[in-house]
Amino acid sequence: MGLASARQTQLNPVIGTEIQGLDLNQLDEAMAAELRALLAERSVLVIRDQALDREAHKRVARIFGTGVLHQHALGSARGSDDPEVYPVRTNAASKITAGEGWHTDVSCDPAPIAASLLYMHEMPEHGGGDTLYSSMAECFTRLSPPLKELARNLKATHDGAFPYRTIYGIEPSAGTHYNKTVHPLVIRHPVSGKDILWINRGFTTRIEGVSHHENRGLMELFFQHIENTLTAQCRVRWEAGTLTIWDNVATQHHAVWDYYPESRYGERISVIGPEIHAA
Repeated sequence: MGLASARQTQLNPVIGTEIQGLDLNQLDEAMAAELRALLAERSVLVIRDQALDREAHKRVARIFGTGVLHQHALGSARGSDDPEVYPVRTNAASKITAGEGWHTDVSCDPAPIAASLLYMHEMPEHGGGDTLYSSMAECFTRLSPPLKELARNLKATHDGAFPYRTIYGIEPSAGTHYNKTVHPLVIRHPVSGKDILWINRGFTTRIEGVSHHENRGLMELFFQHIENTLTAQCRVRWEAGTLTIWDNVATQHHAVWDYYPESRYGERISVIGPEIHAA
């Protein structure tokens, strides 16, 4: 059975679709094509009531982007026993939680993650732990014409050392380094062709070619625009057995840590995309 027989509910007019009645263990090429098309259109797919082992989880991930699974620089430091699986675990002993604050995953890479797939295993007993997603195409559309023109002429540095070393306090493993890449501030989405605002509070450290004070003001202007454009946002309420797939180039997300001291655990598998280019 494919998407035609599943129940689909939009979370927001511009982003997010919840799907019920789909079994991803029955994935075939026809279903894969439908999922790729729907993800390009809706950016976030929330697929309920799944029973996936890791190999099934990986099989779904490989239908997106280049099909090559991403290996996160912090995987082993966060207790992963599989380099292609990034554990997302928060409990009473956690000092931080992964994904708290608006960001795009690993935008410091030259070829960033095309899609991430988080499969939830454990949820807090008393609720909470939602994730917010925002459409960067919608955020760009809602910039005023002068700011759109300005953004098109800017580039910015995305530095993995900023969150990983400065915030998490984790040094790169021996013989490696955290990626740092200069990207255009407005990119062309490699699948949909839409113009995307490509700057995020998690990884972007500097807008190129401007003074220190201009950099601080401009970055905060764009960050505040993204965070305050509520019409671009949807909210995913997790359940154990939910798989959420998001287009990592087209969106930003924010994990809400409102369940301390209870636990939340999921596993994220991501797939590498092509290099991105200016719109």
